[in-house]
Amino acid sequence: MKISKITSHENILLVGFPGNGLVGTFTISYLIHNLDMEQIGEIEHPDLPPTLFIEDGEILPPIRIYKKDNIFVIMSDLPFDPYLAYDFAESILEYCKKKDIQKIIIVSGMESINKDPKAPKIYGLVTHQSLEETLYTNQISKFLAGSIFGTDAAMITVFRKSKIPTLVLYAECHPFFPDPEASIIAITTLAKVLNIGVDTTDIQKKMERLRIQHRNLMEETIRALQQQQLENQPSRAPQIYR
Repeated sequence: MKISKITSHENILLVGFPGNGLVGTFTISYLIHNLDMEQIGEIEHPDLPPTLFIEDGEILPPIRIYKKDNIFVIMSDLPFDPYLAYDFAESILEYCKKKDIQKIIIVSGMESINKDPKAPKIYGLVTHQSLEETLYTNQISKFLAGSIFGTDAAMITVFRKSKIPTLVLYAECHPFFPDPEASIIAITTLAKVLNIGVDTTDIQKKMERLRIQHRNLMEETIRALQQQQLENQPSRAPQIYR
């Protein structure tokens, strides 16, 4: 696995959450591990179900903040209740202002039951004209029509009103199963945007194992979202610890 040094000097925030095909979670997690990023904080919310994750014997909170050089990352292993999404988006925006973030990139999956499983497409949506050139330079098709719901919609709504340009990368994926193929196209596209080199051969070799590993998380994501809809309660402000 090879990743070259990041050459950009602007502060960039990458965001990934569980969703269609687990594309956002898998893509961001992949870069965290392979860029050897350091966890620098976490986000808590009193209305989130009490959850911890264990990885290599280390206790991890579900929503974590990482950093390496000028790249910041916020990723979650826990799906958001749509009714909490605006609170989180506002908190993330405040964090961006404190850290002088100059660009935000959200990675997500786009439900598509008719996609070519061997060659999923990726689309880009931008909140600021300054990022139109990024789409053109990296040969990313523009997201021209459709509907966006849940966490993605909240994030885009909040960031669109700010002065921080935001790029959303949507990889075509299966809506109900982990989709490593979609994650590969998301990883390679994100790498081009960040001007880093990646080799996804290791992912391709482990494709079936990764699909099985992430199937449980996908099932948990669907169950959690359904449960959250049944137990909708008034939201309270999330806390960012750093």
